[in-house]
Amino acid sequence: MKGEAWLFTGVALFFAVTCAVYAAFAPDPAGFAALAVSGLMSALIAAYLWRGYGRVGRRPEDRRDARVREAGGTRTFFPARSYFPVLTAAGAALLALGVVQGLWLFLIGVGVLIPGVYGFAFQNAGRED
Repeated sequence: MKGEAWLFTGVALFFAVTCAVYAAFAPDPAGFAALAVSGLMSALIAAYLWRGYGRVGRRPEDRRDARVREAGGTRTFFPARSYFPVLTAAGAALLALGVVQGLWLFLIGVGVLIPGVYGFAFQNAGRED
């Protein structure tokens, strides 16, 4: 993960420098906002990767002397089929339509979105590794 972390750290620094130069020479606020958000998003990914590197340590992919069999076995967990993404998407769509159409549809959207997000967060809470 160290290589990926350095890559996204470099991307975040590039966007930060580009955003600073753009802010100094261009009066357009939309370009500044786009560069700032791009820098923040890449910094978020870089922070996640650095945290993962600190937690997991060096993987076999990070070492030159690693063997193929070291990378074998269970690497990660993939959850089973779930309907919570559909429920969350429907709730978000109803919520967005409710902003345009009226409070009643917005409240229905909130009522559909909350169980979807709750299910996303806790569908694997009792799982043993």
